[in-house]
Amino acid sequence: MALLDGFQVVHTQDRKDGLLREQRVVNGLTQQQVADRAGIKLQHYQKFESGERNLRTASFGVACRVLEALDLDIVRYFHREYVFGEEQYLDNEGWKYTKTGRLVNEDVTEVR
Repeated sequence: MALLDGFQVVHTQDRKDGLLREQRVVNGLTQQQVADRAGIKLQHYQKFESGERNLRTASFGVACRVLEALDLDIVRYFHREYVFGEEQYLDNEGWKYTKTGRLVNEDVTEVR
């Protein structure tokens, strides 16, 4: 039996793409940094992250650039192999991502 303490697993099929936001926050990136890395406008990326536009129906080139900017594997993403749920732990401030120590409900606002 696998120990899954600290994980909150939710499959991302048929829901807004919280995976993009989670991966961005875990990587310590702002929305602007992801958009810049992907070579798209900020508003375009924001629509993917909010679920207003579906990354799966975007052009192949745009989808690849966004996923690469977030360090996500393109094949795993399109085969829905990723799950929403980076490892987390609870401390006196609340739930945090193990990888960065950043609060789960915190966003990245400063450009590094």
